[in-house]
Amino acid sequence: MDEALLMKALLPLAAVELILAITALISLAKAESVLGGKKWVWVLVILFIQTIGPILYFTIGKKGND
Repeated sequence: MDEALLMKALLPLAAVELILAITALISLAKAESVLGGKKWVWVLVILFIQTIGPILYFTIGKKGND
């Protein structure tokens, strides 16, 4: 596979990952409380577990309508 074609295919995925992580971090910063009570743990999950980390935060870590 040509490198240029590979970059064109992966660039949208990288953009979605970045937007998802930034959105999750902003939501986390605004949240009064999270499941487990430790925001720093969720920061690590969001940043180091690519794509799945932010999804886990939105589905499990976020409490109510924070």
